[in-house]
Amino acid sequence: MPITNERARTRSFLAPLYGDAYYPDHVLDKGREILLRLCARIEAERPSDLAGLYALTGAATEEFNALEAEFEAAGSEIETVAREEIAEDFAFVAAAYGFADADVEELIAPREW
Repeated sequence: MPITNERARTRSFLAPLYGDAYYPDHVLDKGREILLRLCARIEAERPSDLAGLYALTGAATEEFNALEAEFEAAGSEIETVAREEIAEDFAFVAAAYGFADADVEELIAPREW
């Protein structure tokens, strides 16, 4: 399903990380896909409240948890810089879909990174 939200569709997710050789592009590509799938799910399911949004972002966060092993296998990790960038992109997605008051920590509550 193509993303229709203009802000989300044109966002360069994880862009600052691509400029740093510490983060392997092939793993970042998977992270970007997680965020794009999150946008598609929000558009398909249209959560009506924060609880609904948090359920969707929680599932996406768990996908990032699973991605940590791929970062490690490539000699990298989801460390402070990456954590901040990922959290910022989650906050961006929430705001782009009308949830500007979402709590970033709640958006990524199940994180293990």
